[in-house]
Amino acid sequence: MPQMNKGGKFIFGKSLIREDLTIQLPPQALAEYNAAVEGKVYLFTGSKVTGGFCVTRKGLLEPSKLGHILSGNPALQKFQTAEGEFIKYKGRSYCWVHISENGVIQLNRQILDFLNLKIGMKLLSIRSSDIAFTMGATGPLLERAENYEGEIPLY
Repeated sequence: MPQMNKGGKFIFGKSLIREDLTIQLPPQALAEYNAAVEGKVYLFTGSKVTGGFCVTRKGLLEPSKLGHILSGNPALQKFQTAEGEFIKYKGRSYCWVHISENGVIQLNRQILDFLNLKIGMKLLSIRSSDIAFTMGATGPLLERAENYEGEIPLY
């Protein structure tokens, strides 16, 4: 999946929030971040502009400059919080969910409500950093994606 404009963010594809509250994450994002390798991923609130959530895993987050998120929240670090239960920390909120080997995550009503998401929404998968990718729900990047003349795969 190319950048939509020169110097712009790289887009992996779109993912549909299905009736059963599952989301298939784009294969290229899964491969680049090796997201399914640990069987669990962390979700955290996206930016005010893009909304949605970011996806990372312990093996990427823990050794990074953002590792303090986990060391400051040992229950989250050890997956001892309830699955999908958000913990607020320094302006963002974090939770964990299981991820299947083929990259499907299961949300629940609490996650949808907390993140202001709805069944049937298409989230834009965006490369954010070397630590996480974003599943964006709103904002100018999603508007550009709607008007993009190339193909953006839907998962």
